[in-house]
Amino acid sequence: MTTYSEQLRAGEKPTATQLELGYTQHDVERWVPEGPKSQERSAFSRDRARLIHSSALRRLGAKSQVLVAGTDDFARTRLTHTLEVAQIGRQVASKLNLDPDIVDCACLAHDLGHPPFGHIGERVLAKIARNIGGFEGNAQTLRILTRLEPKVFFPSDLTGPHSEFAGRSAGVNLTRAALDAAIKYPWTYAEAAQHPKDASTSKFCVYPDDEPVFRWLREGLPDHVSRTATPMECQVMDLSDDIAYSVHDVEDAFATGAMDPSRLQDPAVVEEMIEQTREWYGPHWDAQGLLDAFHRLVALGVIPAAFTGTRRELAKLKDMTSMLIGRFAESTEQATRECHGDGPFARYGATLVVPEQTRYEIQILKGMAVYFVMVPYQGVAVREHQQQIVEDLVDVMMSDSPRTSMALEPVFIDDWNEASNDDERLRVAIDQVASLTDGSAMTMHQLLCS
Repeated sequence: MTTYSEQLRAGEKPTATQLELGYTQHDVERWVPEGPKSQERSAFSRDRARLIHSSALRRLGAKSQVLVAGTDDFARTRLTHTLEVAQIGRQVASKLNLDPDIVDCACLAHDLGHPPFGHIGERVLAKIARNIGGFEGNAQTLRILTRLEPKVFFPSDLTGPHSEFAGRSAGVNLTRAALDAAIKYPWTYAEAAQHPKDASTSKFCVYPDDEPVFRWLREGLPDHVSRTATPMECQVMDLSDDIAYSVHDVEDAFATGAMDPSRLQDPAVVEEMIEQTREWYGPHWDAQGLLDAFHRLVALGVIPAAFTGTRRELAKLKDMTSMLIGRFAESTEQATRECHGDGPFARYGATLVVPEQTRYEIQILKGMAVYFVMVPYQGVAVREHQQQIVEDLVDVMMSDSPRTSMALEPVFIDDWNEASNDDERLRVAIDQVASLTDGSAMTMHQLLCS
């Protein structure tokens, strides 16, 4: 019988192009060795295909981005946002000589763990799960990729370093490089307080029972790399998410009529918009820096002075998004090359350099969406109703009643039956609720909780 290490060595190989870019055999290894594959596709291309065909990605089509999914035919969902992030990520990756499929994978995966109702649902589940390892959208993404999305299982007769996982699901079993690129916050729940993202939240990427795969994917970090560092492909994904989020949410605000551009001519409105930006994203964003960024964007002429929704104006709106995406991507490429030369940049070969002016311009666009969309549209009554739906659904699943079996999808029944205590059952219930779309959560609530 071949050993685990021998199975890894017999598996996929990096292509000649990937070797030139700086990728190694270590980077294409998978947690569960799968043996030799056709050379018609690279390992990273195969990773991307697995995500494209995943049920978790499809569900994003009915999950909220800013407006509740399904309430507007134009506004973006998590899926359309994800596809736009992936397009931007491939563009930046190509300019920086990174494998675009790895960055594409990270972009496609970055929102998979978001529960119904976005950050509202995330906060509710985090409170419910505080004693069992917490809940966080990025940690849920790792769990989906390595456990919940059905694709590859460990052999039932597994021996060696992973024998404890014999017969268990390994999710879509991405390569080490692709999985590492999806990990924005490479630390555990217990360490989250040491890494506050802003004044009110702490992010993390791994639950206690998912630590084995986390340790595996972080194996072999170069000696000079911090244990909390992220690879270049992850940094490009994070920037692409910020760019898409900022530019496209403003486009949605114009197109849905939520944003009246004439109000931006009022200094009091701009001042309040900056205050709300700092309230939502943290006081470390300098008010004067945000104001200067706003004036730069106005001077560029990319923000329409008026908008009535004609075809010609919609075309100009598309020009605005294209120009801003190009501006942010090109400034980052130039700054990164000025700092690091021509590479190779693969994985931990460099750090992405985003100019401060670019960061502030992205942030003030986010602030526009906050002021014109998030604050007005996400009223207290709506938030409280969405919170109640999530809380009630978890309560129903933990109630030990006939309704529990009605609530559990077949894909979670084995997990429920294998759970040995209430803490483990609560994690299954949270996995189930987190997988729901906005619509399916509301429908399930009507059926089970009315």
